[in-house]
Amino acid sequence: MVTATPHRNRFRAARLVTISAWATPVLIIGQFAMVAVVPVALALIGTLSDARLRALRWWAAALAAVYAIPLALWAIGPDRAPSLSKDMNPAFATLIVATAIAVAIANHRQRRNPPPLRPAAERPRTEPAGGDDSRRHDAA
Repeated sequence: MVTATPHRNRFRAARLVTISAWATPVLIIGQFAMVAVVPVALALIGTLSDARLRALRWWAAALAAVYAIPLALWAIGPDRAPSLSKDMNPAFATLIVATAIAVAIANHRQRRNPPPLRPAAERPRTEPAGGDDSRRHDAA
């Protein structure tokens, strides 16, 4: 029987998102914009699949949207260049790089400063399965 160890898989999605977020600007700056679809997709999938990365979902969605705009313009353009990197406007490249770096920094900040737990007074009270125990003590 094979069991998954929680300490080993605990930061798997967070690590995937971090590596993908840092790989995206490297690929865009290195003129491999079409290959950058892989880390953008992995960052989005990683944030959507892990509940601990819920705060990064908007950042990853913004990265995917910012990347999808020049990709769609390149794909549907009438006179498109042979590569996405040559067809992409430098303003779009700058926006993609800035958004990817923002995702990476937000991921690092979230891993260092996890959200605080709610104080006990704010937590919803849960009653025991048997209901109110005060009746049992009074009857005895």
